[in-house]
Amino acid sequence: MKLLKRVLLLLIIAIGVIVYLNYPKLNMISGYAAKNVASGVYVANRSAASMNQIDNKAPLVELASTEVNDTERSATATVYGLMERTAVYRDGLGAVLINDDYDPEAMTLRPRRNQVMDTILYPYGHAAPKDTVFSEVNMDQINKAIAMAFAEPETQKTRTMLILYKGHLIAERYVDGFDQDTPILGWSMTKSVLATCYGILEHQGKLEMDWPAPIPEWKDDERKNITLNHLLRMQSGLEWEEDYTKISDVTKMLFLDSDMTQQPKKKKAIAKPTEVWNYSSGTTNLLSGILRQQFRSHQEYLDFPYSALIDKIGMYSMVLEADIAGNYVGSSYAWASTRDWARFGQLYLDKGNWNGEQLFDSDWVDYITTPTVNSDGTYGAHFWLNAEGKYPDVPTDLFSCNGYEGQYVFMIPSKDLVVVRTGLAEEPLFNVNGVLSNIVKAVP
Repeated sequence: MKLLKRVLLLLIIAIGVIVYLNYPKLNMISGYAAKNVASGVYVANRSAASMNQIDNKAPLVELASTEVNDTERSATATVYGLMERTAVYRDGLGAVLINDDYDPEAMTLRPRRNQVMDTILYPYGHAAPKDTVFSEVNMDQINKAIAMAFAEPETQKTRTMLILYKGHLIAERYVDGFDQDTPILGWSMTKSVLATCYGILEHQGKLEMDWPAPIPEWKDDERKNITLNHLLRMQSGLEWEEDYTKISDVTKMLFLDSDMTQQPKKKKAIAKPTEVWNYSSGTTNLLSGILRQQFRSHQEYLDFPYSALIDKIGMYSMVLEADIAGNYVGSSYAWASTRDWARFGQLYLDKGNWNGEQLFDSDWVDYITTPTVNSDGTYGAHFWLNAEGKYPDVPTDLFSCNGYEGQYVFMIPSKDLVVVRTGLAEEPLFNVNGVLSNIVKAVP
């Protein structure tokens, strides 16, 4: 009995120490857990058990307990009964963490979708892809690469993988619980989707990348020299802390802010534009706010990414989630199936031309793949690059959309390849160079 009491005492002390040390983070932890489960259940049609036992099985996040309310289509999380946070689902806008600012009656607008099923073969349409055999492709090598991606499931944690070659589906694989229709959270791959909206507006003659950012608060200080180009290249010189391990600018924005476009515009300049490169999710959400300014109404803003891009190329599974204020969270919250993420990659491989319609200038691809100063050749304009051989055994013309926990859309123009990989672990746990090098060896 004495031993049992000591064990219980030590357990209580241990829990107390954990709570004390992490108490300031509890708001973020329960917020992350609630938001992740609500989106997983109501956007991706995953089970709450799967989301809790797998997706939320991460350091600190696993401390949260989350319950789903199907009547209200919400998820509520606490950490040892503390810091209760709730995320609610809204048709067309995804899930959002609510706070005292949330008024369910205030946000009544929804994006209008235009989803027309056609008879064009995937990826350019919605007819089932046909088995296509390319004599020049070594399928044994392709299968070897896919097997490598799914090896060591407890470490690499690959969930889905798909390969397009010359606009044809040549391979795909899914773990149990996922298939060709399962929406996957792209995390920061969303940044590339948001940036593409700027490429489309430029093609339409409605803006130019060298325009000053239209932020009234900046017009009388050094920030007035920041352009759209500087923001797209993450070289604005604005102060920003992108650290997910603590309470930082990015965690406060994602898990506390009602309007995620406001905090970034209030940041001071710590350098002149182009002097530093600083990866910032705040910058992307600022760009989402600027995108909203380009339209006469909120409804037009909500419609634009779908009418001009997402539904235009048939990414019907995609959902862009919005904050309480109705801004798309362009930094982090786009969901789409693996096949639809691949459509996005194919659009870029085809330099903006989709079934004969030019959505953005072919020069836009040159723009987003031009290395940004001080990024060591790893970043262009909201796309990642291999310009200086980060992946030594992969062509240097590779560019990609990258997201937290190893979400990737790789485009390799010299090999006519699009490779999509999703999972719960990124490099170095997931061997990007090894898997991609085996794929490129399989094609001429």
